[in-house]
Amino acid sequence: MSTILVIDDDELVSRTLQRAMKMYGYQVMVARSGTEGLQLARRHRPDLFILDIMMPETDGYQVCRQIRGDPLLKELPVLFLTAKMKDEDKIEGFRAGADDYLTKPFNMEELELRVKAILRRVQPAHTGEQNDGEVVVGDVSLNTRSFQVTTPHGKALLTNVQFDLLYHLMSNADQVFNSQQLLQDVWDYPRDTGSPELVRAHIKNLREKIEPNPSNPIYILTVQGHGYTFFNG
Repeated sequence: MSTILVIDDDELVSRTLQRAMKMYGYQVMVARSGTEGLQLARRHRPDLFILDIMMPETDGYQVCRQIRGDPLLKELPVLFLTAKMKDEDKIEGFRAGADDYLTKPFNMEELELRVKAILRRVQPAHTGEQNDGEVVVGDVSLNTRSFQVTTPHGKALLTNVQFDLLYHLMSNADQVFNSQQLLQDVWDYPRDTGSPELVRAHIKNLREKIEPNPSNPIYILTVQGHGYTFFNG
């Protein structure tokens, strides 16, 4: 049974999430602040964070960055659930390291689908079922055990969602995928759900890790009007 840690200072929201997620079969822990949530996560490592942004003292962006900088927690997925709905808010969330972003008010069924998709996607990494070995395309090598990508320009450690996205693109090098296809193939979303902004943000984050010049990529290319491809040069 997967464990979800809800970090939200709104008691009504957090208790509603706790009841609903328990009905869907998850164990749920609740924290009312970022500090409390991080302390709880280090003692009882969850499988997923559901994180609000607008909280006193330490906001959700800061909490997410602390999660990504914590050796014990950095690989755990984070889903922002927040009333901040502008595009720049979402971009800031993904830059902070979020795996997904859902705005309030929200549909509980959609939230459960998002949670299920995230947990299904990251579960192999947690259980050691990920295939051994490497995926090599040109001068880029992706280690499927360590989640480390190596290029002539250096090495970088990927998060779960970055690994899944790069693995999919490299395993299908030179094929072009639009955002909707990637949301289905990588994020495991049902057809016509999920936001293209999610894909754009993670493509940007990946480029920042592997490209010598992220603004002029040589590996993960955008095919105007069609989507993204990993160039097998």
